[in-house]
Amino acid sequence: MRSVGVEEELLLVDAESGEPRALSTAVLAAAGGGEPDEDGPDEVFESELHGQQVEFATRPHTDMSRIAAEVVRWRRAADAHARRFGARAAALATSPLPARPVVNDGGRYRWLSEKFGLTTREQLTCGCHVHVAVEDDEEGVAVLDRMRPWLPVLLALSANSPFWQGKDTDYSSYRSRVWLRWPSAGPTEAFGSPDAYHRTVAAMVESEVLRDEGMVYFDARLSHRYPTVEIRVADVCLNASTTTTLAALARALVETEARARLTGGPAPDHGVALLRLASWQAARSGLEGPLLHPRTMRPAPARTAVEALFDHVRDALADTDDTDLVRGGLDRLLDGDTGAARQRAVLRRTDSLREVAAECAALTVAEGS
Repeated sequence: MRSVGVEEELLLVDAESGEPRALSTAVLAAAGGGEPDEDGPDEVFESELHGQQVEFATRPHTDMSRIAAEVVRWRRAADAHARRFGARAAALATSPLPARPVVNDGGRYRWLSEKFGLTTREQLTCGCHVHVAVEDDEEGVAVLDRMRPWLPVLLALSANSPFWQGKDTDYSSYRSRVWLRWPSAGPTEAFGSPDAYHRTVAAMVESEVLRDEGMVYFDARLSHRYPTVEIRVADVCLNASTTTTLAALARALVETEARARLTGGPAPDHGVALLRLASWQAARSGLEGPLLHPRTMRPAPARTAVEALFDHVRDALADTDDTDLVRGGLDRLLDGDTGAARQRAVLRRTDSLREVAAECAALTVAEGS
């Protein structure tokens, strides 16, 4: 059974106003002190590009219940550390309220700010990355080539960023649109072989537009640190349970495409132009409007596209006993429980973006939310 690990970026918001606060240095220092977790220092936390966010990473697991438990644990730990400074840690992919991002100190972050200017300074977004183990680069690239049309469906399921600088964007995942300002972000053509993949990455770094391999921001890539395929397309999910659903789907998708490679199934031939349209449609609609069907790249109801993904990975889900977990998660999301829908519902009810941030902070740490 393939192991899975999850990385989540969390937004640090003021406990009273809901506005983002640049407290990552203080929160990380508190985490390194071993409080409030009685088991010792919370070494899973790292800084991110901006001072208003922190990141954590779970350990790799084969049991999804362990992924679920770790996601809840580290969300709660991040929130507890933030509370010491009058803030909350919220699973928000963009801030509902206006923000003034503060780029963190450090050579890498300074280089990004000097190189990319306003793109770096405005890039206060939080994503969710799922790592799924692969045997080697041969398997990994075959998986990357075959999974490309299914990734926009994962984006739609995770959509959790309807607001930007205090306004409704009319998108479900505006984070993904902001993220595409990076020159290396987005979908790719099929590579065909590990050599072709690594030649492409090397050429991108040699162009000197990118600092290093870590800046290759494909929707899915070979991790440059671990023997995994890293699926990077998703918003950070408001509900911890959605993160677990996403991780289980990602593993099943990797397993399904690895099996297709062994049986000689060809990679889909959709080009980047169509894949970009599918990604845009997923960001715009989430699950509340049409998506492009992964097989045909033609408009289809969101439910139809989601059910196509579920059917595509059904055998792999059954083999890991994740069918019920994923079926339940998908049903909840299709019934209107995405992060974007919840945020807009709070705004309709309260007419307050501060309340949106406050309720989302509470949902972030709610077990089984």
